[in-house]
Amino acid sequence: MVQKYQSPIRVYKHPFELVMEAYERRFPTCHLIPMFVDSEVLEETESEDGSVHNVQRRCKLDVDAPRLLKRIAGVDYVYFSQENTLNKRERTLHIESHNETFSNRVIIHELCSYSAHPENEDWTCFEQSASLDIKSFFGFESTVEKIAMKQYASSIKKGKEIIEFYLNQLEEEGISHVPRWTPSLDAPSSSVTTKPLADATQSENQTGTPDDKLDADYIKRYLGDLTPLQESCLIRLRQWLQESHKGKIPKDEHILRFLRARDFNMEKAREILCQSLTWRKQHQVDYLLETWTSPQVLSDYYTGGWHHHDKEGRPLYILRLGQMDTKGLVRALGEESLLRHVLSINEEGLRRCEENTKVFGRPISCWTCLVDLEGLNMRHLWRPGVKALLRIIEVVEANYPETLGRLLILRAPRVFPVLWTLVSPFIDENTRKKFLIYAGNDYQGPGGLLDYIDKEIIPDFLGGECMCEVPEGGLVPKSLYRTAEELENEDISLWTETIYQSASVFKGAPHEVVLEIIDAASVITWDFDVCKGDVVFHLYHSKRAPQPPRKDPLVGQHSSITTPGGNNVQLIDKSWTLGLDYSMVESPLTCKEGESVQGSHVTRWPGFYILQWRFHTMPGSASTNLPRVDDVLASLQVSSHKCKVMYYTEVIGSEDFRGSMTSLESSHSGFSQLSHATSNHSQSSSMISR
Repeated sequence: MVQKYQSPIRVYKHPFELVMEAYERRFPTCHLIPMFVDSEVLEETESEDGSVHNVQRRCKLDVDAPRLLKRIAGVDYVYFSQENTLNKRERTLHIESHNETFSNRVIIHELCSYSAHPENEDWTCFEQSASLDIKSFFGFESTVEKIAMKQYASSIKKGKEIIEFYLNQLEEEGISHVPRWTPSLDAPSSSVTTKPLADATQSENQTGTPDDKLDADYIKRYLGDLTPLQESCLIRLRQWLQESHKGKIPKDEHILRFLRARDFNMEKAREILCQSLTWRKQHQVDYLLETWTSPQVLSDYYTGGWHHHDKEGRPLYILRLGQMDTKGLVRALGEESLLRHVLSINEEGLRRCEENTKVFGRPISCWTCLVDLEGLNMRHLWRPGVKALLRIIEVVEANYPETLGRLLILRAPRVFPVLWTLVSPFIDENTRKKFLIYAGNDYQGPGGLLDYIDKEIIPDFLGGECMCEVPEGGLVPKSLYRTAEELENEDISLWTETIYQSASVFKGAPHEVVLEIIDAASVITWDFDVCKGDVVFHLYHSKRAPQPPRKDPLVGQHSSITTPGGNNVQLIDKSWTLGLDYSMVESPLTCKEGESVQGSHVTRWPGFYILQWRFHTMPGSASTNLPRVDDVLASLQVSSHKCKVMYYTEVIGSEDFRGSMTSLESSHSGFSQLSHATSNHSQSSSMISR
């Protein structure tokens, strides 16, 4: 497996020329890097005008590895080749290095770049990327990988310190300025240009723009202290989202929460993050704070609310669960309203974390919850109420990971272990570690509430002096109860009622949607997310109406398939011939897992237009009947040959296309509250945009 690393941009608040003077002091050896034993210059060239200086070195490293491993490998030192290209005119230094030792077994490739800051010419930027690919190593592949990653992470951490050390050394020597390079009047101009920095695992034309990158100082200020490898995971996942979602990028704090929830396993974090973003989009959660109005019964009887902050600056939420009539709230409101209310609390928590980060000048990404169980009894174990609680926990765990910094459970009664036994299996292990449980008045003693909350803001009902505006609760009047039929008819389900529909796509069984067009100049618009697998999107036209799915009298089944992940409907009759019974009006579009696709088509003829999502089969190699390795690996990623899409379509008149609030130009299909920016797609008459 190839291990990758991508650094944030690190900024030295010194001019480029002075940083280069400090950099050169690292050679031929550096006492600050014990493993860097020696280096020798193999070749040195300079352009005619002196603006470009190229140096090729051979570096000797003493890797900190077990002696036994070195004896088995038969080496004491590891050698690397390094090529430095300094462009004094452009004020850039590009460094490319790779290993010579064991190059047939281990491939290490590193790219580094120093450049003048784009917004402040007296500052210098630095970034680097690297890849490690261990083919084989005498059966010690895993050990070598761990050693390499540990040593590399250590050297990254020291990198900035080393430059700062030599900058201070220069200052002590009275060198605070190095003049910029200027061409001599009689020197010929140089046409040599240096290569741009690329990811060590990508081609050189796939670099991101400066706006796509993160500054190390920004990470420390707003996201906290991360290890180099954690920074790399954040940057790489962010880049993947930029490529897949085209501007609908969740905020960095949100991406980081999902990475932390999966111990910075990027693949696992990406999977749950994409599922959550799809859920947010499907149920319009981004607009919950603007659209959700709490019913009066919740305002009167829901015993929870925000209350200042804890000693670490985290927003503090207080829930007097023991005083809450859970049965009455469920009977009066229904499960869905309670769930929406809890989601609005979490959305408000995210907003308060951002505010407190600005107020306290340090990263605050989670909140503290204080739960008072005084009054908890067996009526709180009412089965529908516990069911609603478990569902709420499931939704919050999936979509708001690492938002709970600490949970203080106070005055736990004897019945609490019963409730804990019911709910604890549904709570993530990392979350459970944040629970502190106090029985009786234990919270008033050492290690209690005062360790986490300032005395001035301890609520009055817990013996403090601060008035708390959380409702006292009480029993919900039975006159407010509603029948099961009323709740079923009036509830707006977060799961079922949505403008988006889900569909499953199988190998050999595409999903199809038919739209009847009366006016020739109508506009068909679509917006869909590929939630799982890769699909090919087609748009067809037919003068004949496809027959709806019919029941097969022989097998007693429909030609449509219903699965937990969505329906699968096939409309194009197998006897139809492409070009005769129906025609293709848009070129096929291959869509990868995780992509969001929006597009439109101005119809030329009335009739029936069929939108089709087909399972994408990887093409085999033309020169051999054997499948390629890449094809096999790609096919393994789609379990059971099943894909899943979530889509929305609309037909509007051409004269209303630009003004329609649900057209592609104005639809809110992005994750707006979680995004830094939502891209606006300019649609032409027949265009698919991703």
